[in-house]
Amino acid sequence: MSESEESESPAVFEKSDAREKSGAGDKSGAPSMFSRVAGFFGTGRRTSAWRERVAARVRYLSVQLERERLRRPAEADRGALLEGMAALLEEARAGARERHLLALGCGAALERAWANVRAAELVLLELVAEEELGSWVAQVQSCAESSLRPCDPQLVALTAAIRKQDERDGPVPDRGLLIRTLGCAYVELDKEYTRVRSLRNILVAATVVVFLGAAGLALFGWFSPHTLSLCFEPKDTTATIVCPSIQRPAGVTVTVESLADRKDVLLVEVAGAAGAALTVVASLHRIQGTSSPYMLPLAAALLKVPTGALSAFLGVLLIRGAFIPGLSNLDSSGQVLAWGVAFGASQYLVTRFVDSRAQETLTNTGKPAAGAGTDGTQ
Repeated sequence: MSESEESESPAVFEKSDAREKSGAGDKSGAPSMFSRVAGFFGTGRRTSAWRERVAARVRYLSVQLERERLRRPAEADRGALLEGMAALLEEARAGARERHLLALGCGAALERAWANVRAAELVLLELVAEEELGSWVAQVQSCAESSLRPCDPQLVALTAAIRKQDERDGPVPDRGLLIRTLGCAYVELDKEYTRVRSLRNILVAATVVVFLGAAGLALFGWFSPHTLSLCFEPKDTTATIVCPSIQRPAGVTVTVESLADRKDVLLVEVAGAAGAALTVVASLHRIQGTSSPYMLPLAAALLKVPTGALSAFLGVLLIRGAFIPGLSNLDSSGQVLAWGVAFGASQYLVTRFVDSRAQETLTNTGKPAAGAGTDGTQ
């Protein structure tokens, strides 16, 4: 039972798909201009891998729902469960179809789809016949062992029931125990993916903030180049002033600040971003694939680029302020940009901790918490 899937009953799918295909046509049945444009841009299609997996899972559960509906349809409590499962599958389908900008960061559509799929599976476990419970035991046990701590009471009880069944040829574990254990496993899995999504959102927000900071400095340097001057006047030659964009002869009454160009800050930041991009490529060998629908490695990689631009500006500014011993002046424009590239690449010293944290989070997703004691403490 993976983190991404959807579906619904075949009848519901056929009706809804028919409405999507023919709802915008004219009276003659020919599609309108609006429907053709919407179809060209993919409106009504599932364009994400997790949406397709949700759709496949919901279709499978819909088949199981129809099967259970035909088995003993007369029982009142069973009818309520059947109707509830149908509603859950419809909600899962609606979540997989949902698209709007506000839901991109919070993952509401994905969580809506998967929460309903999992709830539908719990209802299905409530509906299946007694003779079919044995086929669910291994599935529930596998899910529980991958999500719950070894000391979790539900997992302990399920393990004991399975051991009793194997050793004494006893009955299949109680249906209620299976449902509770699978539900607890789903809750823990949801918590893990919530942590992944939260970290992804933090990285995206940090990327936006750092990018806005770097862009603000470049904009300020564009309109007030003298205030953020990155020009140098080498001590061994008083006839030249070195700026990131150009080397200029120094006049008698001309200061270093007055010769600063509006492109200087932007050029240094571009050089720093280029250096950071190299570290992104260099770090690809450590990136592992993940089944998580949240692109955490990509978010961590994107953070490096604006951080490199900001690091380059601050590094060159520190050199100009004689903060770094032995680097009070640079001799050429190429040297200034080269230091910008070096400082941009040096952001890896900071962002590597972010990479490590992201990889650790992905590695631990879907696994029981390590180091837990028998009392549930860490």
